[in-house]
Amino acid sequence: MNREEKNEVVSALQGKMQEYGNFYITDTSSLSVEKVNSIRRKCFESGIEMQVAKNTLIKKAIEGLEGDASEIFVALKGQSALLFSTVGNGPAKLIKALRKGSDKPQLKAAYIDSTVFIGDNQLDTLVSLKSREELIGDIIGLLQSPAKNVISALQSGGNKIAGIVKTLQEREG
Repeated sequence: MNREEKNEVVSALQGKMQEYGNFYITDTSSLSVEKVNSIRRKCFESGIEMQVAKNTLIKKAIEGLEGDASEIFVALKGQSALLFSTVGNGPAKLIKALRKGSDKPQLKAAYIDSTVFIGDNQLDTLVSLKSREELIGDIIGLLQSPAKNVISALQSGGNKIAGIVKTLQEREG
């Protein structure tokens, strides 16, 4: 691979990192071609893009990101596969599901909305992260809850007031 081809790969990786906003670096070494192809198929079904690249090219792509993500560099050893997703916890859930049968793929590192997670021990934390849509839904639910309580109180209070007015009218009439 010549310098121009390497620059193209780095540029493409940076573009995907910026487009998706989230990426995971995993270790798929020692997996058969059949198993890797199965992982690729499951990634595709889940809206996750998988790409294998050399660690030096991944490092150069990360260096071009805004902010400091240099913590990830310690994870760039051995064979690396990148998982790109618009949903922060999507790849973590997929990795967890894939590992029911074996210990691979291993999580090396993850970059979620400019936050870096290092090591396979972070997988459960990443699975439990809420997506942007889930957080917005929670906020909307929290905002609606007080309004519903006020409306409910007014409606039930209105019934009581109507009952009192009716009772007073009956006494006068």
